[in-house]
Amino acid sequence: MDDAGPGRAPRSPTIDDVARAAGVAPSTVSRAFSRPGRVSFETSERIRRVAAELGYRTTSLARALPTGPTSMIALAISDITNPFYNEIIRGAQVAASEAGYTILLADTQESGTRERTALDRAAATVEGIVLATTRMSDSAIRMTAKRRPVIVLNRAVRDVPCVVTDNPRAVRRAVEHLVELGHRRITYLAGPEASWADGMRWRSLRESALELELQVRRIGPFPPTVPGGARAAAEFATHPTSAVIAYNDLVAIGAIRALTSMGAAIPRDVSVIGFDNIFAAELVTPPLTTVAAPLGAMGRTAVGNLLAIVRGARPRAEAPVSLPCRLVVRESTAQRRRYRTSPAWATTSVSGSAASTAGSTDAGSR
Repeated sequence: MDDAGPGRAPRSPTIDDVARAAGVAPSTVSRAFSRPGRVSFETSERIRRVAAELGYRTTSLARALPTGPTSMIALAISDITNPFYNEIIRGAQVAASEAGYTILLADTQESGTRERTALDRAAATVEGIVLATTRMSDSAIRMTAKRRPVIVLNRAVRDVPCVVTDNPRAVRRAVEHLVELGHRRITYLAGPEASWADGMRWRSLRESALELELQVRRIGPFPPTVPGGARAAAEFATHPTSAVIAYNDLVAIGAIRALTSMGAAIPRDVSVIGFDNIFAAELVTPPLTTVAAPLGAMGRTAVGNLLAIVRGARPRAEAPVSLPCRLVVRESTAQRRRYRTSPAWATTSVSGSAASTAGSTDAGSR
């Protein structure tokens, strides 16, 4: 842009020039750079493209529109206080560091809205994005993937590369373990409604119940935290079963603590299984039987695949990369007892004859 007279330096483009060229108000241009979450994706992209063509620069824009590779990738997690993410972050960090990249970590606090806002701000400064247990909608994820290469962890999204664990096989192994111990009725303590893994685990549990002629029911959703597990235990205790499978280890630990305070003995009265095999699973009393996910491998695989795409590889989004899980048997599961009278902490009893409506499922809502 050159409005200068003879012998004068060209005039630098202004925010008004960008606004006129993009067909928006100057205030919209300002928001696109300072608060991108307040501007639609299409408008923001148009403004940034026009600004780059005109050569418009501000201090913040210079940071937002890098002229070359930044050697940075973003990792968005739902809750930084959840130990589930520790090994994922470490695995991702190792893979990134080995490739000469730095990770920008975003804690989205179980909010799809916060997640999208954070990624809108980060997208211009990173070369790719890993979404770990994202709470955004599928359409929002696909929109993000149009801006930067994206890998999704713990969720399958059409047309986007994903890395998941083998939930059906993991749930089946947990159920078979309980069946081997004589349990015929199982309660699932559900996690967040927006969790893809929660839906997959409940679906797999129902399918296993039909094949193995068990009774299952679902209660929840509950927050994926220790207090969430305590809330689940309070609801569970009104209609107990001899076994519980929890959405994750934190919910399982919260349930164990709450049930114990009610007078239940774990696993004598209730066998409990969690998911993820976080470090605290061995510290709770009794130590928790859990499905161990390869968390470090998930982080490494996600970053490795992401950087391959950044460097020009063609994304493979036809089917998710599936990593195997294993059942770690500890002391929170045991042989089912046959009560002649109701246990003191609960209101119903468990007996062989009460277990037998073949293939019955109390499905709850999902």
